Amino acid sequence: MKPIRKVVIPVAGLGTRVLPATKSIPKELLPVVDRPLIDYVLAEARDAGIEHVILITGRGKGAIEDYFDHAFELEATLRAKSKLDILSALEAGIPMAGTLSSTRQQAPLGLGHAVWCARELVGDEPFAVSLPDEIVAHRPGFLKQMVDAYEKVGGNLVAVEEVPNEDTCKYGVIAPKGRDGNLIEMTGMVEKPQPADAPSNFRIIGRYILQPEIFTLLKTQEKGAGGEIQLTDSMNKLNEQQTFNACICAGGIYDCGSKLGWLQANVALGLKDPDLGSAFGAFLKSQV
Repeated sequence: MKPIRKVVIPVAGLGTRVLPATKSIPKELLPVVDRPLIDYVLAEARDAGIEHVILITGRGKGAIEDYFDHAFELEATLRAKSKLDILSALEAGIPMAGTLSSTRQQAPLGLGHAVWCARELVGDEPFAVSLPDEIVAHRPGFLKQMVDAYEKVGGNLVAVEEVPNEDTCKYGVIAPKGRDGNLIEMTGMVEKPQPADAPSNFRIIGRYILQPEIFTLLKTQEKGAGGEIQLTDSMNKLNEQQTFNACICAGGIYDCGSKLGWLQANVALGLKDPDLGSAFGAFLKSQV
């Protein structure tokens, strides 16, 4: 069983749910406390033992790659002013040379198409997918929990969390077959079912571990919902050929692709910040 060494992070989206903020900057660079969203996602990948990050970029997203590069003028200024603690924090987030790659998705054809764009960089090995809209404040992160589960059962995995039954129409949910602890063997996935028709109330989160055969399926996948190539459609086909498990991950995740989720993430992580948490908590109490 090959290890999970690579993660694909699609960052080509327009961020329409958080406009107008994303009119001039990529949504992946929206700050949560003092770091952009994409920084949290890469940190989660590093904690999971990921060796190589693959960004699926699009037009106007070059600033994301620049964020993970050296800013020599800024670094020299910080060094000259002896602001070494800030300099150290900046340098800690820069990936080792050769461990971050990017490829272009020239047209907005959906998540499935974005993942397919990574086929040459992934090669013939299993890989992870992390959506940058969703960040995890919990340690170990969701990806680490999934890699640990993969090392036990192999195959393909999706991360899930339980939601109220009435909310199944908002998400993609799994169809369960059997459960062993935090792992649920699946028979498939259903996109936004009505509560009366939902096969479960476990909603799919933006973390996946997939075998490379998914690329063959994505190559011929027809457009689905929204006129886009949906990753879920190909995962359902792969589920007919290979084992698929859902991993119930411990801890909370914040959907920063929505304005409310972004605000919630800032509050939750702001309260946990060792330098700001106490004063921020006092401020929030004064406002409610």
